[in-house]
Amino acid sequence: MPNLTDPTLPARTDFPADLYVLERAHQLDLDEARRIQRATLPEYPLRAGPVSVLHEFQPVVDVGGDFLDYFTLPDGTVGLYIGDVCGKGLPAALYAALTVGILRGIHKTGQGTSGVLSVLNRRMTLRGVSGRYAAMQYAVFDPASGLMDITSAGMHGPFHISQDVCQMLEMSGVPPGLFPDAAYESLTLHLAPGDSVVFCTDGIIEAMNPGDDFFGPERLVELCSMIASQVPGSELAEYVFAAVGSFTEGRRQHDDMAVMVLHYSGVEP
Repeated sequence: MPNLTDPTLPARTDFPADLYVLERAHQLDLDEARRIQRATLPEYPLRAGPVSVLHEFQPVVDVGGDFLDYFTLPDGTVGLYIGDVCGKGLPAALYAALTVGILRGIHKTGQGTSGVLSVLNRRMTLRGVSGRYAAMQYAVFDPASGLMDITSAGMHGPFHISQDVCQMLEMSGVPPGLFPDAAYESLTLHLAPGDSVVFCTDGIIEAMNPGDDFFGPERLVELCSMIASQVPGSELAEYVFAAVGSFTEGRRQHDDMAVMVLHYSGVEP
């Protein structure tokens, strides 16, 4: 039961008593939802030998439908996923939590990335929610071989930064939860020492400036190519967010934003 007498909440004298109680209860529910959503996100960057993974996340309202995680697997590889639920706000956050809960029960089974998304798709189809789905990407990187196995399901990219070049990987795939017989194909990417891979949700790609121009994947490719040899891998996610913020010039956006970057130094620390 929410503590409606919480002294940290601002007092309101312009509401009827019953509406005031409901407003305070709603605010407490949103506060709790924010805490729960933060608990589903990584608390710290991941550093595993020559691999580092960092992220930036910004919901467009109090809570959002973007989700991501990264982790080491028992065989020494690094797994990471990022997703974007259709919609925003509390309903999208709840669906994101459902997706993450199911995914966490699959990704440590040792299956390839396409197999993981196939299983996720079947389970999400069984638990289908009308009008909801989650586009996502899942990747596993092996620092011993430099190979990354990636499967995409309805998202732009990811973006491979190598030396002074950034390339958007062209991948297709249906968001899990829409069609029970959807098939998923993986792509194998070789990372050289110094390479990075940028994953992002549509909130980055579809960010708009006051002139109604989209930031767009081409502008992200251009940005990453320009900064490839100038910005450390550990700062790429923060730099992309700053560039999007500069582009939008303070315009209120309509979608959550998330960026995740894996950097491969090739050298054990």
